[in-house]
Amino acid sequence: MAKVTRDDVARLAGTSTAVVSYVINNGPRPVAPATRERVLTAIKELGYRPDRVAQAMASRRTDLIGLIIPDARQPFFGEMAHAVEQAASERGKMVLVGNTDYIAEREVHYLRAFLGMRVSGLILVSHALNDQAAAEIEAWDARIVLLHERPEAIDDVAVVTDDLGGAQLAVRHLLEHGNEYVACVGGTAETPAVGDPVSDHVEGWRRAMEEAGIPTEGRLFEAPYNRYDAYRVGLDVLSGPDRPPAVFCSTDDQAIGILRAARELRIDVPRGLAVAGFDDIKEAALADPPLTTVASDRSAMARAAVDLVLDDGVRVTGSRRERLKVYPSRLVVRHSCGCG
Repeated sequence: MAKVTRDDVARLAGTSTAVVSYVINNGPRPVAPATRERVLTAIKELGYRPDRVAQAMASRRTDLIGLIIPDARQPFFGEMAHAVEQAASERGKMVLVGNTDYIAEREVHYLRAFLGMRVSGLILVSHALNDQAAAEIEAWDARIVLLHERPEAIDDVAVVTDDLGGAQLAVRHLLEHGNEYVACVGGTAETPAVGDPVSDHVEGWRRAMEEAGIPTEGRLFEAPYNRYDAYRVGLDVLSGPDRPPAVFCSTDDQAIGILRAARELRIDVPRGLAVAGFDDIKEAALADPPLTTVASDRSAMARAAVDLVLDDGVRVTGSRRERLKVYPSRLVVRHSCGCG
């Protein structure tokens, strides 16, 4: 059976091959709805399958979006990757995902690999972009959108959450429950001081405490972002003589680890310890007890990142602040803080 070509589709639809291309590629020129429907009907009837390799060679771009994240095993990044994939699918694109495991060399590896594959654009969730990675991006003159984090090394358009304001909401809420003070589980010594959500969460905690006239010295504890290491930190902090009455964790994954440590130490949450997290991962609602946390609209953020990285007509210029798209945070109140 002869291979069906674009000419065959155009002939059956009664239009030109250029119009068929516009329908298949969703642009660059608009196509009237009736004409588009004829082309789609012809494609279905003939069983036409576009040659994506030939298209990529002609346009020097593929139907792929590169997404580089720290660790898809962490629920927040897994949910974010899924949201990006859904948004990309709505635009007729597929997503390649690379996990850096917070290793700078691996981030450079995926940057080179994805940019060398001529992806349509690159969405980057970078923990701490180094100079080598920034140089790779500059050399390729690539279309980059930063998501969730905004490292200082590059100044591309960024889609982020109001991390500082969201942390203040959570800490104020814990203090309103009458807790004498709120301890904070932050990041590690490697956490960037600027542009990293966890740093903003710690700063939000510090500001909320200072607003209330409460000192923060000795009440910030370092922990990696995952529940397993946070659990071990929690065992140390909660079993000591100066056990805090409330804890704000920079991530929900950390908070789940703290809840597990409290349960092992037979500390009643929330009567003996109030806990709040940040991210509102799906598991937060099923934690024991259900976790009070801070949420943002991940689906909207993912869609904005995909639109910004794909749309030729979108150009965000101006200062660093003007190139920042910030989504609001909202407090999600559940039982771990003492409500309910």
